[in-house]
Amino acid sequence: MENILELQQVSKTFPKSNFTLNNISFSLPYGAILGFVGENGAGKTTTIGCILNTIAKDSGTVKLFGKEMLDADTDIREKIGVVYDGDNFPGHWSAEQLSKVMQGFYTKWDDELFRKYLEKFQLPPKQRIKHYSRGMTMKLAIAAALSHHPQLLILDEATSGLDPIMRDEMLDVFLDFVQEEDHSILISSHITSDLEKVADYITFIHNGSLIMTVSKNDLVYNYAVMRCKESQFLALNRSDMIAYRKRDFQIDVLVPDGKEAQRKYKDVVVDHVSLDEIMLLLVKGERA
Repeated sequence: MENILELQQVSKTFPKSNFTLNNISFSLPYGAILGFVGENGAGKTTTIGCILNTIAKDSGTVKLFGKEMLDADTDIREKIGVVYDGDNFPGHWSAEQLSKVMQGFYTKWDDELFRKYLEKFQLPPKQRIKHYSRGMTMKLAIAAALSHHPQLLILDEATSGLDPIMRDEMLDVFLDFVQEEDHSILISSHITSDLEKVADYITFIHNGSLIMTVSKNDLVYNYAVMRCKESQFLALNRSDMIAYRKRDFQIDVLVPDGKEAQRKYKDVVVDHVSLDEIMLLLVKGERA
């Protein structure tokens, strides 16, 4: 089965801010969750804007469900649920009013399902959205995104305003969503522990450029960090490294195969590595 989302060499330059999204290429298979990771200003939201055609890309192609989406392609937009980091809806509306508006936008809007999510997320339907907490507004946006039966969810920091218990509940909702084999999720998040729980693939972006896309299983079971003294570091083969970072009395080296590194360099400490540390090494360290 083809990918639900494909980006090929997507670029966008903003002359005033001197920021460039530089030849971004990655794909999201059907039935999978892809975590989109990068520091603030790395280009995650710009990439999402190019995917949704809310930002006009300078070059490259974006395919959704096997075709490029034009402004007139409302059938494709119907298949996408979107949650942005921030205010998704006018504050003077209530959830009930939001449902009535959504019925006019989406032919598959399911008011009964929406009300089930309101109950599940403990959101008062008659209260104005401006009186919701930040966490409540994010839950409302997720409920709305799910209630028109999309196949692709695009979530920009959608769990950032939630407490740990509600985040965990929301991750279960996302995992349930991709049980349907024609459903997928692209989720950008600073909370890398969430991505470690649910993502099948992780795409790292830094300063507008794609660093790499790796399967989560690869990161968990194979990637590792070597804790080296300077003399040990100098003895390493550069082809065995991805990135390294010098600290006071130690050099941390990211490697793609921890077991092979342990076998090859027996006197060096090799540790498991978290997504946070991988991102730190890729962003703050030197590429090998």
